[in-house]
Amino acid sequence: MKSVPHATTLRRAPVQRRSAERLTRILDACADLLDEVGYDALSTRAVAQRAGVPIGSVYRFFGNKRQMADALAQRNLERYSARVAERLAEAREGGWRAAMDIVVDEYLEMKRSAPGFSLVDFGNQIPVGSRAEPNHRVADRLTELLSGHLDREPDGELRRVLLVAVETADTLVHLAFRVAPEGDQKIIEEMREMLRAYLARVLD
Repeated sequence: MKSVPHATTLRRAPVQRRSAERLTRILDACADLLDEVGYDALSTRAVAQRAGVPIGSVYRFFGNKRQMADALAQRNLERYSARVAERLAEAREGGWRAAMDIVVDEYLEMKRSAPGFSLVDFGNQIPVGSRAEPNHRVADRLTELLSGHLDREPDGELRRVLLVAVETADTLVHLAFRVAPEGDQKIIEEMREMLRAYLARVLD
């Protein structure tokens, strides 16, 4: 079954498999419609119609489209984290530089292929709460994942460094995708070089 957002993002958490599958259809429909019509034109009724569920099913989980988009962002983060963790578990060589390439590559892959991601990503493209919060959540998750992979203490220094790296990468990736639909490769490579130079201070 596809992942669903953490229960704290929902009005009511799905208990049965059927309910979880319905929630997945709702979020999939929300993501598709974000790509097609944008956030302003998105409506809970349109999502219900696309998902093939009664409008009451949408309101069972979400009070409005803002909450729905926030749940989609949370699901994106869960899927991203799972994919990074899987790739890190498979990686045997390359140290932190290879690990950071995995972190960046998986983000770029979602940016290029995940429906609705260009507007929502992890929550910082539309008003679904504090703009600072999503990147803090990403940095926390990466601190947890990378500290284990690199056998480092997940202390305040590592979290702060990764937060700066996440903020920097976020800004430059968005620039790359404004310049070119699939992301300007030269800007992406400049970003990678900046991250390597910055992180070497702490991780070497």
